[in-house]
Amino acid sequence: MALWTANDIPDQSGRTFLVTGANSGLGYITSLELARRGARVLMTARDETKGRAAVAQIRLIVPRAQLELHIFNMADLEQVKQFALGLITNETAIDVLINNAGIMMPPRTLTPQGFELQFGVNHLAHFALTGLLIERLSKGQDPRVVTVTSDLHKRGTIRFDDLTGAKAYGRVAFYAQSKFANAVFGLELDRRLRAHQSPVRSLLAHPGYSATNLQLSGPTGFLNLFMRIGNRFMAQTAEMGALNLLYAACAADVEGGQFFGPDGRNEMKGYPTLVEAVSSAKDPVLADRLWQLSVELTGVRSFQYMGS
Repeated sequence: MALWTANDIPDQSGRTFLVTGANSGLGYITSLELARRGARVLMTARDETKGRAAVAQIRLIVPRAQLELHIFNMADLEQVKQFALGLITNETAIDVLINNAGIMMPPRTLTPQGFELQFGVNHLAHFALTGLLIERLSKGQDPRVVTVTSDLHKRGTIRFDDLTGAKAYGRVAFYAQSKFANAVFGLELDRRLRAHQSPVRSLLAHPGYSATNLQLSGPTGFLNLFMRIGNRFMAQTAEMGALNLLYAACAADVEGGQFFGPDGRNEMKGYPTLVEAVSSAKDPVLADRLWQLSVELTGVRSFQYMGS
């Protein structure tokens, strides 16, 4: 594909996008560019002050932006469910769900439901949200689910015998696990959607090494310092990283199951291009095991008509 930029985003008037983690970084840039193209954007944030500031900033740039802010904590599955059920009750139209919110390399922490924080936020919350909203999405205009992973998914594995890190916890390893789960989920969702002839397309995207608050809000100590140096001297901008999400969400020529990342060396920087998930993420046996476990842990059985 040619060097695709935000200027190539088609007109999105009449479409509604739900972007998780939209108050900063990739989510903010994604929301801004969608608003520029006439989309209605449902922005989620955990912190109301930061969320309102993000909305205000976008409206300074795009005065007629159609924005709707929703405040809840992705770490708490009950809040995720309440948010999704509210959208369903209000019959809110959703055409594209962008599973973007994430946390990166914090000290070992558990969610209110007792899950390791990175696995809980990055994977389980988005699995639940997608499951609850999949029927609404199926009624959308060119409906898509874009799940944001990381090139670090290539180092990931699912620790089925130690999901919470109680036996051994490593910040990077458990971040890689959560991003690997994102990749496995996005590909398995595509398989199930195709099998049921759903109009919804499941796509994956990763931003390469992009400078955002994600690298600074979770890591502490030396790791935080390392991330600050990396963001300043090695990373590309959030604007460039967000292009991969935007391409998956908006480009006309995408197909379900495709994965977009930067076209530069080692997929660190560059413009959107087709990339490949690590081969283990394509294992159908592993994918089914993770899927069934995710249904059990979240209690979300809205995927039942898709074999869960």
